[in-house]
Amino acid sequence: MGRIPKWSIIILVVASVHAHAQEPAVATLPPVESAPADGKDPADAKNSSQTSGDTAQNWNWHVQNTDIVQYHPNFPALYSGPNSLQNTADVKESVSLDLTLGVRLWKGAEFYADGLMYQGFGFNNAKGAAGFPNDDVSGEGTNRPEFALSRLFLRQTIGFGGVQEDVADDETHLAEKVDVSRLTLTIGKISAKDIFDSNAYSNDARTQFLNWSLTTNGAWDFAQDALGYITGITAELNQPDWTLRYGFLQVPRDAGGSVEDAHYLDAWQMVTEFERRYTLNGHPGVVRVLGYLTRADMGSYSESLADTADPTNIKATQAFRFKYGFGLNMEQEIVKDVGAFMRLGWNDGHTQTWSFTDVDRTASAGLSVKGSFWGRPDDTYGLAGAVNGLSSEHRDFIAAGGTGITIGDGRLTYGLESILETYYDFQVCKNVHFALDYQFINNPAYNKDRGPVPAVLGARLHWEF
Repeated sequence: MGRIPKWSIIILVVASVHAHAQEPAVATLPPVESAPADGKDPADAKNSSQTSGDTAQNWNWHVQNTDIVQYHPNFPALYSGPNSLQNTADVKESVSLDLTLGVRLWKGAEFYADGLMYQGFGFNNAKGAAGFPNDDVSGEGTNRPEFALSRLFLRQTIGFGGVQEDVADDETHLAEKVDVSRLTLTIGKISAKDIFDSNAYSNDARTQFLNWSLTTNGAWDFAQDALGYITGITAELNQPDWTLRYGFLQVPRDAGGSVEDAHYLDAWQMVTEFERRYTLNGHPGVVRVLGYLTRADMGSYSESLADTADPTNIKATQAFRFKYGFGLNMEQEIVKDVGAFMRLGWNDGHTQTWSFTDVDRTASAGLSVKGSFWGRPDDTYGLAGAVNGLSSEHRDFIAAGGTGITIGDGRLTYGLESILETYYDFQVCKNVHFALDYQFINNPAYNKDRGPVPAVLGARLHWEF
């Protein structure tokens, strides 16, 4: 994979021609007020199925393509292990392409299917740092294009009457007016991040920050397969100033695996999130508090370490156990087109990391600035940092030579893993963005004997329609 695939460029040209040809015939609904830094204008989305006035959109389709290339130079390392970031200069590329279809089945009911094509690798196949630098790549790296049905779900919205608001057309929504007071049920294959831990300024590696520790709460070991999706059911109760969410999700059969555990009553994750919206001196803000409980066939760090003959064989200690954790997520517009965000996360750290990344404690914060200040309102500049840590049992297990989903150097001189990331996202034309990204990683995989990684340099091309 030395270049962006030709088929990606061809599709982009065809998409631009198609969108231009369709534009005069389409009338859009009044757009929802978008988050200041999401990089998208809901009024830009156009589909031939959409009608004007209060008529709900009956179907839509969207395509997105993201191409990312990253490079890091040589960095010091006293030793390396099975999950170590390669300490010689390395270049990796990744490609993702989604075709999403949505259709209205009956009043309040929507059905969505998302076909995903993916190709490429992260550094060391997405291992070597708990806050891995590319969140659009999975642990299932591939040299050739692979295809998956990443999302397949049904959503039912039940309105309670009263004041209504506009929902804009996007990849997982049909444009319509809905009651502000409503209950939304979703069942099927989804990304847990579609529902929980959203943030206007740091949520999507395809348009915002790239690092895993910034796109979501690293201490939330959220249920997902190796591609980032899982089967489940969720419920959201929405009111004018707050939303309460609940999810019951399946979990993979093996740590970091792709196959769901068939013990559906024994292996699961429950997630609850409360969101409170407010304004501060006329500027919108949101606070979200998340809690989760996982039950899965997980190994125990302390029990593994008690086996002096083989303290790293965590599979030998597997049993159906519980794991729990909490997260705080805040976003606040400071002035128009400038926003700040932060996340805090903690989990008990007793059982092995099961489906996301090896983080037991995390804190992150950052700023997002739109380019309206310098005459480019659709550009975005972002600057953020994150600090990750492990529980005492987890760090002792890694120090003994154990490995997790993303870390394991054979031994360990423990230190907090800290990350700095900054990016600038340029709007090339209406549906096309190009970004340059820089990351600094200190103590990768919590190891003072390796790094720092002085620079992870990245470039991202993203288009959608």
